[in-house]
Amino acid sequence: MAERKVRIGFVGVGGMGQCAHLKNYAALPDCEVVALAELRQELARKVAARYAVPKVYKSHEELLANEKLDGIVASQPFTRHGVLLPELLKAGVPVFSEKPIAGSIEAGGKIVAAARQHNTWHMVGYHKRSDPATMYAKQEIDRLKTSGEIGKLKYVRILMPAGDWIAGGFNDLLSSAEKGPPLTWDPPASDMSKEINDVYISFVNYYIHQVNLMRHLLGEPYRVTHADPSGTVLVGQSVSGVACVIEMSPYCTTMDWQESALVAFEKGYVKLELPAPLAATRPGKVEILKDPGKGATPLVTVPHLPWVHAMRQQAINFCRACAGVAKPPCNGVEALEDLKVAREYIRLWKGA
Repeated sequence: MAERKVRIGFVGVGGMGQCAHLKNYAALPDCEVVALAELRQELARKVAARYAVPKVYKSHEELLANEKLDGIVASQPFTRHGVLLPELLKAGVPVFSEKPIAGSIEAGGKIVAAARQHNTWHMVGYHKRSDPATMYAKQEIDRLKTSGEIGKLKYVRILMPAGDWIAGGFNDLLSSAEKGPPLTWDPPASDMSKEINDVYISFVNYYIHQVNLMRHLLGEPYRVTHADPSGTVLVGQSVSGVACVIEMSPYCTTMDWQESALVAFEKGYVKLELPAPLAATRPGKVEILKDPGKGATPLVTVPHLPWVHAMRQQAINFCRACAGVAKPPCNGVEALEDLKVAREYIRLWKGA
């Protein structure tokens, strides 16, 4: 990928920091995790020992003052991104954080402005874009839109039932009994009451992935046109008029994950099935139907995809972007649009 390894520093190694991110970065041949910053020092030492991270710091300030980095992975609660991420972006190197970009549009705008001010970029962890199945499906959707061989794109539906998103992914989590110091949190959104803000935070915590994936599959922006009073269905329309729907937990599963997307053309479709977020060594699945009519035989294609899970591929994608050989799958500017879509959905749903 590059003449030298990409030097990555970690800020925070709690549950997601360890199990979704660090263990993937530590295993990449083109990446070197050179240091980590963690307020809980006992935990920091345990994690550093397991993943052969040579240096441990008590704070992100110490890490940035002492290390020359190509990128920073900051797995933190998103409701303090507005406080922390602008400080990290001052280093002038790319920053990765979990989704969503922030807990409010105001905080998200602050982060985007900081990246622009310090001439760097911020990658937001929409790992579903990095699943090999999504990558394959997206390439085929774009090709079919261009070729027109199965007609125009008509409809996109995403189904996301509640389920076991962990899938054993925390089995090797290291922990400690330490109590961390008090943290500074972002203020709540200024245009919502506490009750409505709590609903908004819950929505973006759980469904912002699907809000983002919808735009990715459409290949263009969309707006929310209807919010079902039950809180189960979000209806939208893309700028070119494509209908789109997100179904949010119409049922639940206790030991499974059944997330899917249907991208429908006039004469066929691309179906996408995605595994639990922390399922290891398991990509999603893609099915493509082409039914051109006029006596032609309809064909269904199910490609075999590499045994790479989305979180590992996401780490690869961030390192490649830090090395300057690829673009980040989703940057902060686009991720801010997700918060705006979510706000409009809450406005239509709750009338506030």
